[in-house]
Amino acid sequence: MSFKGAAANSVSWGNHTADEIGEIGDRNGSILVVPVGSVEQHGNHLPVATDSILVEAVAVLGAERVTDDVPILTLPTFWSGFSPHHLHFGGTVSLEFEHMLGAIEDVADTALENGFDALVLLNGHGGNMSLIDSAVSTIGVDHDDVEVLGLTYFQLASGFIDEIRESDIGGMAHGGEFETSLMLHLREELVDVDRLDGTYMDEPYDLGTKDLVEGGPLAVYRGFEEYSASGAIGDPGLASVGKGEQIFELLGDELESLLRDVHDRNR
Repeated sequence: MSFKGAAANSVSWGNHTADEIGEIGDRNGSILVVPVGSVEQHGNHLPVATDSILVEAVAVLGAERVTDDVPILTLPTFWSGFSPHHLHFGGTVSLEFEHMLGAIEDVADTALENGFDALVLLNGHGGNMSLIDSAVSTIGVDHDDVEVLGLTYFQLASGFIDEIRESDIGGMAHGGEFETSLMLHLREELVDVDRLDGTYMDEPYDLGTKDLVEGGPLAVYRGFEEYSASGAIGDPGLASVGKGEQIFELLGDELESLLRDVHDRNR
């Protein structure tokens, strides 16, 4: 399978007329998915749009899995994230926290005028996680007739990833085995396989985050130059197309299950 982007799918908001969007939004239990990514350095082997590419692919996969039974659309990916911790390496476009939060609120305020019963903010960048949590609260307060939810897609892998990963803890961080495998599966032509260099994540606090799927309760701010000379954190050398396909399909299973639950609760 090769992901071809939002323009190639039937669940894309942008592929519908205004009337069609209103008809979908007015149906019972309708869901609007907003993928939220970033444009930031991902080491020497992955493109700066990696987070946006991956979160859009997962959003579309989940939505297409349920579209025969659930009225659902995905908005175009919100492509710029909160990424000041990546600026050292170049190639990064970052919004101020309050500006990004306000922009997502504006997107929700206007999109929800089309009648949707539920809004899912699907995040693809670790630096956006606290912002998405905030947006769920602020949008939820302003739209008390809509169920507002937020999650970070790679956290959906926590229940199955140990059966797939070969790296030790710290090997599935930024640009490591996890993201590189997904990119090899979805957009192999964008991966420079001759430059698969990364450094295992070494967070000094035991309660801190260990990698993408091994979070911790302690929030710590660090520029990524403190973790890695290349900007990649983890073990991209263990990535493979096969792992990427397996991870992608299992992420689809998890998101499909959630979307069906959201639909059922909001009918």
